[in-house]
Order: sequence, then structure tokens, then C-alpha cells
Amino acid sequence: MSKVILDKQPCPNCPSSDAYHVYDDGHGYCFSCQNYTKAEGANLAEESLSYSYQYVPWRGITASTFQSYTVQTKVDNTGKPISVGFRYPNGNYKARLRDKKDFYWVRDVNNTGPLGLFGQDKFAAGSHKYVTITEGELDACSLYQVLRDVPCVSVTSSSSAVRDCSAEWDYLNSFERIYLAFDSDSKGLEATAAVARLFDYDKVYHVRFTNRKDANEYLQHDEVEELRNIWWNAKKYKPEYIVSTFDEFEKIIAEPPRVGIPYPWATLTERTYGLRKGESVLITAQEGVGKTELMHAIEFNLLKRTEDNVGAIFLEELPRRHLQALAGLQLERPVHLPDSGCTDIQVRDALREVVQKDDRLHVHCRFGSDDPELLLDTIRFLVTSRGCAWILLDHITMAVSGRSEEDERRKLDYFATRAEMMVKELDFGLIIVSHVNDNGQTRGSRYIGKIADIRLDVSRELLAVDADVRNTIVLSIAKNRYAGQTGPCGLLSYNPNTGVITEKAANDNGASDVGYPGNQRAA
Repeated sequence: MSKVILDKQPCPNCPSSDAYHVYDDGHGYCFSCQNYTKAEGANLAEESLSYSYQYVPWRGITASTFQSYTVQTKVDNTGKPISVGFRYPNGNYKARLRDKKDFYWVRDVNNTGPLGLFGQDKFAAGSHKYVTITEGELDACSLYQVLRDVPCVSVTSSSSAVRDCSAEWDYLNSFERIYLAFDSDSKGLEATAAVARLFDYDKVYHVRFTNRKDANEYLQHDEVEELRNIWWNAKKYKPEYIVSTFDEFEKIIAEPPRVGIPYPWATLTERTYGLRKGESVLITAQEGVGKTELMHAIEFNLLKRTEDNVGAIFLEELPRRHLQALAGLQLERPVHLPDSGCTDIQVRDALREVVQKDDRLHVHCRFGSDDPELLLDTIRFLVTSRGCAWILLDHITMAVSGRSEEDERRKLDYFATRAEMMVKELDFGLIIVSHVNDNGQTRGSRYIGKIADIRLDVSRELLAVDADVRNTIVLSIAKNRYAGQTGPCGLLSYNPNTGVITEKAANDNGASDVGYPGNQRAA
């Protein structure tokens, strides 16, 4: 006669939490320390009680429905329900306790084959046009009670859904339609997507629970008609990233427009409509043009104009110099220079005025090149754990310096792809700097410029004799996915005495002297 495991418990003889198995004849055995306890010394107080097994209504499910699935409740001699046993096709039971959300398996030690799907043995393969798969046994019973003649089966859990359905693929595929009625939480949706891929999409339907997590919750709230309508109105499954109905279109159109944060310079704001979360901005230039100063100005502007958290990853700049730059923009003095006349206290106070509070500005304190994978992890951490709405990275080329040309290209392509996907997934703004070669192509990889939402090219005549010309920065938009406007977008003037970058007026004589590269060629 086979012995059935009733429970797994902490061992009374060793520290094991679940290796002590209790069998239906009363004896116990620990698979950790090999301690054996005879039936009369099993120390199970409940074994002294007498039990009966009944079909007891529970959580909106009737006794008749439980009987259809051979789901019996263990009731003690006082009439108190102890647990509910869900019988699987191979004869094993999943016992769920009534007084708390916990369960254990009652297994036949001689039966180690596949469990099968709960309820599968109640409906022959192909016996109906439809079959419904749920994430839990109670949900299968609930839907069957509402639909009555539609076969309803269940996987053991969301994590095992693909394995369970793969093992019973032939059975499930024998029906004309397969309805997936998993929970509406993230794990349920992931299981839905994974199971749907096992079958022809034309026969897979998605039962989307809206107001409740699962089918049984509708029964508990006496929403039988709503549950029935949800099932009957189920649509063919499509991946979450595909929308195709007017209702879905209207929701998208009704989404509030993204309001851009103005740049520090009016023309650039006018052409791009500002900085927006969910977009990436690439700033490109040759070395020494002033990209880092532009990044300081944008960072300062974000800190002053918004209440958002900001993450600053400047790979060529020490943290002290970075903080001095922000304080210098507040004081309008190059405080990092020894003759600036600013004290450390003045710098500290100015920095407090800019940042305003702790845990708002997060500065990356690792100088020099870094691994792209580690940079991506750092960005994800800053956004998800520190709530940063804006990430400034200066510059990506530094992250792969010292590698072979092919390895550098491959690493940059990988970083650019992952970073852009992260921007869209986590909905933050990324402002990133890249060096360019003599042909104006982003150094190491042209792919970075291809996937950015906005590409801003920066140039300056570094060796010009005239100081005004030498300190004039020419901006040009090479890509503008949001607004579409490209081309020259203003002249900026860098003041070395204050560190401040301002925009030149359109009729500024200095601006007309410098002009845009195209104007110079025309002359």
C-alpha cells in the first residue's frame, strides 16, 4: 500500500524548516537528518481528531461546482473547515488552508509523473469548441460556474504556466479557441504573453480583468454578470505593445501633451520645444569646443527651473570641479580659479541655492573611463531608486576609450541601443555628449546619432584672433524628431569672466561677423 505525504514540517530533531515529511499512516521522516518517528509519536495533535471530507461552498463557489472538480474540504469533528484539496489529474492534491493563504502538496510517493492541468481530467480533449486556462484552481472553478459548459483548467502558478501548458500542448491545442484568463497583475500579464506564444495567435483569446485581479474576486463581490461579459467579450490576443481599436486610439490621443523644459537659450527652445522626458538629446562637437560648459548650463537650468531630481555623470570632470561649476553659474564667477575671489563658504552657499535640498542632485564620482554595462546600471539606479528625471552624461566616448576600434564601435552601439530603450521604458530625459571626428561623425559609432531624438552639433573657432569670435559657439540641429526643424539655431556667447553662456541677439554685430558655416562659405 502506497504511503501519501500529508505535510512537510520543520524537523523536531534538526534545524531543517521543511525536510520532515508526515505520512498518512502517522509516521514521520526527515530527509535532512534521517530522523524517523513512529506513528504513535508523530506529535500531530490534529491526528487525534476525526475528519470528514465534504463539498463546502467557499468564496462564492458553490458545493455543486466543487463537486464537478472533486474539490473537497477537510472538516474537523467540530465542523470547522481546515483545508481545501484540489485534485490534479495524476492523483496528487494541492491543499490550501482555509484560515490563511498557504498551501502544501499531498503527494503519492509512487507517482512522480507530470501533474497535468487542474481540471483537465474533467473535460476530454476537443470535447468543446473552447477551453479556458486560469492562473489558479479557484479561478477555474469560478469561471466554470459562470460559463457552466465551457471547460476551465488551471496551471499551478504564473511562474509554471509555460511549463504546464507546454506539457499539455496537445490537449490544449485540440480546442478551437484557447482563452487565457490569468491574473491582471504584472506576473499574470507576463504569463499570458509567454503562454500565448505557444499557440497559433488566431486561436488565442485574452480575458482581460479590469476591476478585479482574477475571476474569483468577481464571484466574491457578486459580479457574476460582469465576469460573464468579460469572458464573452474577450478579443483575440495581441501583444501589449500593439493597439488596434478606436478605444485604444482615443486613450492615446487623450494623453496630456508633454510640456518641454526650456533650454537656457531661446532659439534652441523655439526650434525643439524644450527638453522632454522620454527623449534623448545628443550634443556633438570636436574636442575643446565647450560641450562640458553647455552641459553645466543645461544642468544649472534644470535645477533652477524645476523641482526634478538630476543625475550627473561627467567622466572627464572631478566632482569638486563639477560642483564648483554649478556654484560659479550662480555667482557668475569662475570660482574654480585661484584668483576668483570666492571663499569656500561662498561656493558652498551658492551650491545650496542651486540644488536646494539633499538627495536631489546625484553626482557620479568615478573619474575616467567606465564599462558601458556599469554605466547603464548606474543610470537605471539613478532613475528607479533615486527618482532622477534627468540624466546628463559627458561623454560617452570616454566610456570605451582604450579599446580596439571594432570593440569600441560594438560597445557604443550596444550602449546607445540599451540607453534609448531605457529612456522610453522609464520615461526620463537623457542628455549625452559625444565627440566627433574631422568629418563630423560621432566618434567610434555613427549609431549613437541615429537613435537619439535630438542631435545638436556645436562648433567654435578656437584659434580665432578676435576674442568675440573665439568665444562664440555656433549651434546647429542635425536631427529633431519631435518638431522636425533642423539647421542653424542660434549663436551663443561664452563669457570667460563669469562662466555664463548667453545667446547673441539676431542683430548682434558680433554674431553677424561670425555667422554660420554656410554663410562663411557663401562669402
